[in-house]
Amino acid sequence: MTDLRHVLENHLPHAPHADRGKTPGAVALVAHGDRVEVQAVGSADVAGSSPIARDSIFRIASLTKPVVAAAVMMLVEDGRIALDDPVGTWLPELASPSVVRRPDGPVDDVVPAVRSITVADLLTFRAGYGFPSDFSLPAVGLLFSELQQGPPQPQRVAPPDEWMAKLSRIPLLHQPGEAWLYNTCSDILGVLIARVSGRPLPAFLAERLFGPLGMADTGFAVPAGSLDRFTSFYRTDPAGGLELVDAPDGQWSSLPAFPSGAGGLVSTVDDVHSFARMLLADGAAGAGGGPQLLSPVSVRQMTTDHLTRTQREEGRLFLEGQGWGFGGSVDVEAIDPWNVPGRYGWVGGTGTAAHLTASTGTVTILLSQLELAGPTPPELMRALWRYAADA
Repeated sequence: MTDLRHVLENHLPHAPHADRGKTPGAVALVAHGDRVEVQAVGSADVAGSSPIARDSIFRIASLTKPVVAAAVMMLVEDGRIALDDPVGTWLPELASPSVVRRPDGPVDDVVPAVRSITVADLLTFRAGYGFPSDFSLPAVGLLFSELQQGPPQPQRVAPPDEWMAKLSRIPLLHQPGEAWLYNTCSDILGVLIARVSGRPLPAFLAERLFGPLGMADTGFAVPAGSLDRFTSFYRTDPAGGLELVDAPDGQWSSLPAFPSGAGGLVSTVDDVHSFARMLLADGAAGAGGGPQLLSPVSVRQMTTDHLTRTQREEGRLFLEGQGWGFGGSVDVEAIDPWNVPGRYGWVGGTGTAAHLTASTGTVTILLSQLELAGPTPPELMRALWRYAADA
């Protein structure tokens, strides 16, 4: 009978049928209620210098997005902001945005936005900024060249005020509320949290989420004393091998000027599980035995699809069979055995994934070290989801 260790080992580089999803090592967690299975296999780097362990630290990339969405909902519950508030109150750079007349048109052919961008627009990725299916559009190109959007590279991004000034000079690709566009809204939310709370994003998350949840290894940098547990990060080279992108003493060894709400966090499998259990427990820490961090209403808003059918279809490069909640996808079609409608979570660009299914109390988490070539999950992730569905 296939077990979780076999699932992981079958997709490491030495496996006879390893595909483009191969990685030197990985940690996986599958939980059904209180029954939790964790396996760690492989090495922290291609040299095999140290084995992967349960407490190994990984760059979790886009798994940062639901964490930031939860932080925004805390500010909503605090009464500091509301979902229908225009964000220009705190982000004056976005108070009067312009919109390209046509998505494929030049960036200087613009019209005024017909309405303000709201907090809800940012949470649902419908503010007008972000990645569509066509990355070649002129306005999208500015997200890469001016904002350093794309794969996480924390030490290359400008500080928040400078970043927002650059963003203000980039037109929206669509009118607010019109279309779902990936990624950029989470970075804007990170700046929003800092300005509304009056605290840097790392400090706010540490106080309101990471501390209460016991997420001791989650943050925007790895302390010197923990670098021995930090894994290397790779991408596939043209010859099919693995090319080093970032070593443990690289870009995450010091706090960046711009803590990315879209993809800047590092974490461990148990820390990510603590966050997932909080959502499964309707916002209570400690799987229901700790303080109430979010209300059940806020959790339902985070884990409910807010998109129209047209918006889902236009975002199908990223959202195959899925809609979008706040900070993560929500399955709406059972296109595979693991796609239970209502399943919430996301896939990170560093070979990571975390999903929870409230109806079954199931959590699946994968942390590995390989930059994905695109939004399609590698076979390792699919194998994990298949295992969890069958277990």
